[in-house]
Amino acid sequence: MSMNDPISDMLTRIRNAMAVDKRFVDIPVSNMKKRIAFVLKQESYIEDFIFVKDGINSRIRIFLKYDIKGNAVITAIERVSKPGRRVYVNQNQLPRVLDGLGISILSTSKGVLSNKVAKRFGIGGEVICNVW
Repeated sequence: MSMNDPISDMLTRIRNAMAVDKRFVDIPVSNMKKRIAFVLKQESYIEDFIFVKDGINSRIRIFLKYDIKGNAVITAIERVSKPGRRVYVNQNQLPRVLDGLGISILSTSKGVLSNKVAKRFGIGGEVICNVW
């Protein structure tokens, strides 16, 4: 089966796993997905991630984070820039998600960063997704 948008597939797998209170989710690995997982960990939306190699296939295992009451830390995760409609912003247009309570993940010239780090660097880029 061919997949048109692997990033959307990753976000949907995370969303579905959190909906049924899974402890972790396995996702086929790519460099972009590694960087997105790193940003999610850096911003404390996931516990951790590791790489699992089973035969010839490599997967990234993302350990999901829940609060003390068992509620998922990620309330929503949505794709912004899609293959049919790319969304780019400059340093003055960086999005604020839920008035600063959430983050946007951007693909910039300095790599995949959160909107907070991109603002510190003073750069813009393609908005991949919003997380809150």
